[in-house]
Amino acid sequence: MSVADRNQRRTLLDRLRGLVGRRHVLTGDQPTRHFRKGIRTGEGKVLAVVRPGTLLEQWQVLQAAVAADCIVIMQAANTGLTGGSTPDGDDYDRDIVLISTRRMDGVQLINQGEQVVCLPGATLDRLERELAPLGREPHSVIGSSCIGASVLGGVCNNSGGALVRRGPAYTELALYAQVQADGRLTLVNHLGIELGDSPEEILTRLQTGDYCPDAVRNEAANASDAGYAEHVRDVDADTPARFNADPSRLFEASGSAGKLCLFAVRLDTFVKETSTVFYIGTNDPQDLTELRRHLLTHLPSLPIAGEYIHRTAFDIGERYGKDTYLIIDHFGTARVPTAFALKSRIDGLFERLGLRGVSDRLIQKVMDRLPSHLPERMRDYRDRFEHHLLLRVADDTAAQTREHLARFFAGRDGDHFFECDEDEGRRAFLHRFAIAGAAIRYREVHRREVEDIVALDIALRRNDRDWVETLPAELEQGMVHKLYYGHFFCHVFHQDYIVRKGVDPLAMEHRMWALLDERRAEYPAEHNVGHLYVAKPALAGFYRDLDPTNSFNPGIGHTSRQRGWGECCGGHGEKA
Repeated sequence: MSVADRNQRRTLLDRLRGLVGRRHVLTGDQPTRHFRKGIRTGEGKVLAVVRPGTLLEQWQVLQAAVAADCIVIMQAANTGLTGGSTPDGDDYDRDIVLISTRRMDGVQLINQGEQVVCLPGATLDRLERELAPLGREPHSVIGSSCIGASVLGGVCNNSGGALVRRGPAYTELALYAQVQADGRLTLVNHLGIELGDSPEEILTRLQTGDYCPDAVRNEAANASDAGYAEHVRDVDADTPARFNADPSRLFEASGSAGKLCLFAVRLDTFVKETSTVFYIGTNDPQDLTELRRHLLTHLPSLPIAGEYIHRTAFDIGERYGKDTYLIIDHFGTARVPTAFALKSRIDGLFERLGLRGVSDRLIQKVMDRLPSHLPERMRDYRDRFEHHLLLRVADDTAAQTREHLARFFAGRDGDHFFECDEDEGRRAFLHRFAIAGAAIRYREVHRREVEDIVALDIALRRNDRDWVETLPAELEQGMVHKLYYGHFFCHVFHQDYIVRKGVDPLAMEHRMWALLDERRAEYPAEHNVGHLYVAKPALAGFYRDLDPTNSFNPGIGHTSRQRGWGECCGGHGEKA
């Protein structure tokens, strides 16, 4: 590195420290580890992690980074599973400034709480708690909120969530910064709120909530995916209900995957309904196919949620997701991000000594000494049935659902469903979401037997009746376990393959992609493409339109990492 380059870096770091304070500019491998390493995948070096405390500070940090010709990676909670908000390797052509927005977690209720404005670090958990006294809830509830996921991250990533009626997180109302093709940094106010003219005025007034109800415009722009409920009912359609690269759901901030610098989004909220949970078990997957088709088309109002769990996922989740389950059960979702951060710091210390997975092995030894935390009726169904469906319906359709289930399973040996009491229903859904991180724990505890995880997030066609996967024998032989779980009514499945030691996970993943293409599935369904999936041409083109200089989060979706999109690749690794 030349003397001039070192001086330029020093000047930029001094500038950043002057803007946000020395303690909020982190440098060096250990202090930055928690921010530059993904929860499941992705890791790379950064020049600095900067933690602004106000929207104006975020704008000023962004100005400094862009002026210094740095790459900017925006990060909120860093809870993504595809490495979409961290660096990936060290082969970038510019220094990286990672802007962490966690200190700016404001939530502002507007239109009597029917909508909200969320600042960059607002979490789903925080939003859920703000709305609870109003009897309302956000687009996503328990699930991604369990690990402290951010509201803006969900919008950027087209996150779908478990709630059948709401579709992917979506809005056309956002405040964001964009680097134009000529290198100019501009602030775009599409929030639909009058906040002034200059960036300084707009950001300061929004930060403090200094605007009156008359400043909020309520014209035709959408703050949620209003048409999804009817879309998902079309069970004979030959296309998936929702997937990440759907062009109809890519709009500015929505689906932007970090190719813009977001300052706020405006979103709809939803009435919280009283509900009933039914637990369903079967050994014939076609039973669930017929139930899905009937309940989506015949109930006067759609089911609230329908979560699928395969027996293997049930088992791995019960054992290796137990600590996540117990933390949430006893302390609530608000404590989970703190627990993750503490674990990351401990892991970082051990990794400096060349020791990986120490905390996971210690935690698992403790968990293995504890009794099962799941209700007895759930464990009984686990023994009897391979396929499980957690069905939540609004109370106004509970009687109709109960009657249909009774008719559907009439004449069969034994019961195939039970109606959960309130505690059982809560525990069943909590178990489903604890499964999502269980494969990671399994990998860390069984490093001698496990090479890695191939984690796929797929959307099947709405009319697809053959949703159970059949793999070639040679692929099966390379796996220790297969975990299937997902949002059954949307036909969105999470498929985690724990890969046997010595097997190439990347080669296996590419084989999986080919099989999914044959099934005409779309992937990813609701996660960012991150650095795992290839952005298809339409999605890659959307990224390029948002960020013509490739200043933000370059390389996402296997696109170019180069300034100005040099050597840009399109879908499936082919030249665009």
